[in-house]
Amino acid sequence: MNAIKFPPNFIWGTAAAAPQIEGAAFLDGKGESVWDRFARIPGKVVGDANLDVACDHYHRYPDDFALMRELGIKHYRLSIAWPRIFPQGDGELNQAGIDFYNRLIDCMLAEGIQPWVTMFHWDLPQALEDRGGWRERLTPEAFGVYAETIVKAFGDRVKHWITLNEMRCFTILAYGDTIRPPGLNEGEKVVNQTYHHALLAHGLGVQAVRQHGGENAQVGITDDCIIPVPVIETEPHIKAAEQAIRELNIRSIDPILKGEYTELYHTLTGENAANVEPGDIELISAPTDFFGMNIYTGVYVRAKEDGSPEILPFPSGYPTADAPWLKLIPQAMYWGPKLIKSVYDVPSIYITESGAGYDDVPTETGEILDLHRRQYVRQCLMELHRSIGDGSPIEGYFLWSFMDNFEWLDGYTKRFGICYTDYSTQKRTPKLSAHWYKEVMQQNQLV
Repeated sequence: MNAIKFPPNFIWGTAAAAPQIEGAAFLDGKGESVWDRFARIPGKVVGDANLDVACDHYHRYPDDFALMRELGIKHYRLSIAWPRIFPQGDGELNQAGIDFYNRLIDCMLAEGIQPWVTMFHWDLPQALEDRGGWRERLTPEAFGVYAETIVKAFGDRVKHWITLNEMRCFTILAYGDTIRPPGLNEGEKVVNQTYHHALLAHGLGVQAVRQHGGENAQVGITDDCIIPVPVIETEPHIKAAEQAIRELNIRSIDPILKGEYTELYHTLTGENAANVEPGDIELISAPTDFFGMNIYTGVYVRAKEDGSPEILPFPSGYPTADAPWLKLIPQAMYWGPKLIKSVYDVPSIYITESGAGYDDVPTETGEILDLHRRQYVRQCLMELHRSIGDGSPIEGYFLWSFMDNFEWLDGYTKRFGICYTDYSTQKRTPKLSAHWYKEVMQQNQLV
């Protein structure tokens, strides 16, 4: 049997986010985040769970990094909590927050783990939301100061930066839906403006890295683009998928990678297009070093008679993870990077998140035999390998997540970790998938 090997120097890692694991939600000067506030609204989160303690990573990070080292994890994507640095979003700096991340980064490096830092993973300071949040230009302006502050503080040791995580989740799902804070359905015009302001924040994050990160620093963005998978891999359906990936993600990808709000954008948004000021597009589309993709699932597409794409509905019984939104579509890992490369000619791609959420339960002997997660991730990696073989410029893969954590609206009920978190004791136990992934990373091939 031929080994399924990955390219030399391929980056293998895991990921997690500050609001989901740190806890210490109001300790050492940290300000309230929109998720701290949102989770306290009765009925919003399963079990009315909150982020106050989470995985207590704030206090337990030395043990967590030691466990990462034991599992052979050499790259870790983390996020910095904006309200831990600027409790009000702007204004007075919280030095205790800077000191915490200095300790954390130094500890990580001492264990031989390279930090890949996400500047913003959804935890907007509530004080900024009270002043308009992503609806207002003041938020990207405050983000620019925050980004400059953390790059100056940590850029001597952090060489890989990600500006934003999944714009869709804190724009359209927050201001055009009720499932992310602030949970206000304010219409398409507002949604498009929040996207534009998020894009400005991205541009300011890139600018901060270019100015203060040093000559070897790299920066990109992580996007959760909706990935259309051609239901039949023939030319008409592939062409339909190429059209669909632009239409489905027009608010986010086009301005960054094409350097304009294209005719297609204006056709699709009409009078609800975002208001743009002089210089915005140049800032938004400043060159980056890589494009990050969070790939969990996708949609199936086929070509209609006129060649245009048709998104197919999922039939009853289509396989999902225990997190029901996560339809199991390993082919998305092939088509996502391939379409981004073919449509936008992106030179470097990292898979910055990928995984599956299940209701993991330990056996009587304490093992967590998450064969379903191992199987799905393995299928995704086979498709990733196929995509690389067909020319997709994929340079690394970060498995979500290192450990079970606060899973947003699902609270602590859905588990994405390769390490099991016992929330009553905070004990971490590597699952079967962690031992399997250790071998994948060590051998740089599927096992």
